Amino acid sequence: MLWFRRDLRVCDHQALERALSVGPVVPLFIVDPAFDRAGGPRRAALASALHDLRQATEGALVIRRGRPAEVLTDMVKTLGVSEVHVSRDYGPYGRGRDAEVAAALREVGCRFIGTGSPYLVAPGGVLKDDGSPYSVFTPFRKRWRLTLDASESVLNDAPSNADWVSIDDIGDLLDQHVDDLVDDELTDLSSERVTMRWATFARDGLHHYSDVRDLPAVDGTSRMSTALRFGVVHPARLLQELDPTSEHHSTFESELAWRDFYADVLFRRPDSAWANLDTKLNSISIDTDGAARTRFEIWAQGMTGFPIVDAGMRQLAATGWMHNRVRMIAASFLVKDLHLPWQWGAKWFMKHLVDADLASNNHGWQWAAGTGTDAAPYFRVFNPTAQAERWDPAGEYQRRWIPELNSDRYPVPMVDHGEERKEALRRYEAARAR
Repeated sequence: MLWFRRDLRVCDHQALERALSVGPVVPLFIVDPAFDRAGGPRRAALASALHDLRQATEGALVIRRGRPAEVLTDMVKTLGVSEVHVSRDYGPYGRGRDAEVAAALREVGCRFIGTGSPYLVAPGGVLKDDGSPYSVFTPFRKRWRLTLDASESVLNDAPSNADWVSIDDIGDLLDQHVDDLVDDELTDLSSERVTMRWATFARDGLHHYSDVRDLPAVDGTSRMSTALRFGVVHPARLLQELDPTSEHHSTFESELAWRDFYADVLFRRPDSAWANLDTKLNSISIDTDGAARTRFEIWAQGMTGFPIVDAGMRQLAATGWMHNRVRMIAASFLVKDLHLPWQWGAKWFMKHLVDADLASNNHGWQWAAGTGTDAAPYFRVFNPTAQAERWDPAGEYQRRWIPELNSDRYPVPMVDHGEERKEALRRYEAARAR
């Protein structure tokens, strides 16, 4: 049996290759109740990926809902399965779940076998000469590249003669989880659409990626984050088309390295999913009262009176996606202008982003808050107006998402940025002095 998780594809799939080498394979996906917290766009993306995976497995894909340990134990006993194969999961929830599953399967005489990962270099695989992990990105990236060069390729075409075991039908199990409010461009995870999207970007976008990737009004990013999140494509497939001698290609490769870096940090410090990596800042004064909740709701609704922030929050609400530069601006505004916990913003993004990834999302928030590894210095406070002037100088992105921008229906700024910057610095300096 192959239990699909964050690897919803049949090519470049080490666990699938290993399972097929043993004999006929039952392809399985389990809708974990934990996924119920996801927003509509992410559920729609999952449904799209599963529909495509069903076709790739010649209609054999089995979908069940429930706690994985219980579902797998029941199916193993019913079908007489001897091995359950998976791509390894390195996140805190996944590791705990897999330990529970492995123990349950041992009780019924079934092996639980992990092979491969969703990353170019699996978490824990990039180490210093003394065997210790990296906590800063730049040296990590250099060693990551060397480690990658020395590793075997995971690239492999889809199996042409896979022996799939078909036992039932997908039915309408996923239909109830799909909302209408989705952007097809983001949630269509068919392998054909994903392949076409990457080919278009590789042809038309990579050659000037460094120049336009921070411009939210321009379609200058690959839009592959959702496909990577669900494992519809393995990052090795993207890496193979990059030219390391090109500045723009190297910049894109760095984004793949950041993805591996944050996964590595979370693997080593699972507590960092929701707790400050820099414990010196645990004592920082943050607002959590009723007034703070009101300020959070204004931020979440995109009504702060700072157009670049509001445009991003409205883009997120409408599509399930937000440009990465704007994610950083919105995050900085929440923690340093509104003095709210970064965890509130991280949880909001995790719920609503179609490409939500715990390691990248939450460590990105810690970067903005100045509490994480490789974090922005605590004294760096994004000025949302200056950021808008730099990255959206014509206001095109802001007008796109705020039609009432130049009318009296648009709110005045909810805070004085200059004053809140001073207050943020006062709080950070007080915490660091303790």
